[in-house]
Amino acid sequence: MTIELSSIIDFIRYGASRFSAAGLTFGHSHDNPIDEATHLVLASLHLPPDIPPAYGAGRLTADERERVLELIERRVNERLPVAYLVGETWFAGLKFKSDRRALVPRSPIAELIESGFVPWLDGRHVERALDLCTGSGCIGIAMAEYNPDWQVDIVDISDEALSLARENIVFQHVQGRVEAVKSDLFDGLDGRRYDLIVSNPPYVTEDEYAALPGEYSHEPKLGLTSGEDGLDICLRILDQAADHLADDGLLIVEVGESEHALATLLPQVPFVWIEFKVGPMGVFALERRDLVEHAAAIRAAAAARR
Repeated sequence: MTIELSSIIDFIRYGASRFSAAGLTFGHSHDNPIDEATHLVLASLHLPPDIPPAYGAGRLTADERERVLELIERRVNERLPVAYLVGETWFAGLKFKSDRRALVPRSPIAELIESGFVPWLDGRHVERALDLCTGSGCIGIAMAEYNPDWQVDIVDISDEALSLARENIVFQHVQGRVEAVKSDLFDGLDGRRYDLIVSNPPYVTEDEYAALPGEYSHEPKLGLTSGEDGLDICLRILDQAADHLADDGLLIVEVGESEHALATLLPQVPFVWIEFKVGPMGVFALERRDLVEHAAAIRAAAAARR
């Protein structure tokens, strides 16, 4: 096999074929076997994802061939996400370290960051922003990279996730503008207020978690599940966010497939469901004034979970 496979494109094609034949699930940054195999091969060769096509004909050394084939087989046999196998992934055009300490970075919020949160922040001055339930730190660090004048706090309850997030702060050279804080949501943020709060919290239901493919079993469950309907943590965020937002502050939260359950639970709250290039993705925007106006209903819904 190592004689038949020699070039970068050979191994990408072979990996994609193996992944398709094995019936793998693609949900960690990629949605198809070709992109998945491309990520694995290029990262294992320490090459960027945007190398010119001509490099596809480049031949691998014997050690490189052995290494790539080993990773392909581990992806098939262990169902490990590629990001964990190669130790890195890309989010909002930036490379991040990735391992089992936190979920593999993946969120449509990357599109908002790259677009400057247009039109949601149009005419709105932002000095301080918060990434709540940060995991690897990808959202908050990307916000700081794209907005050099912002000060960004990134918050998580997990010591392991925060250790990875702090490594990514150094990796992206944003130490002076991004602070990692251990906190159970807002509990450790007394006195801190933000112009923008963004969160991709856990929102997988218990039933959904039980049915997830094997790839997801390698990720920390703490970062995935949030009660029977996936809304336990989101409701706590809604209940507490107004106290940490500036008067004209904005809250953006991803709840994925729990969108319909949230809209049904709080029909009076004017959630604005954001449209992405591929359509709706379960991400809402909400003004602080709306949180204040509907505080009683939100608090009642949150209290029912305790």
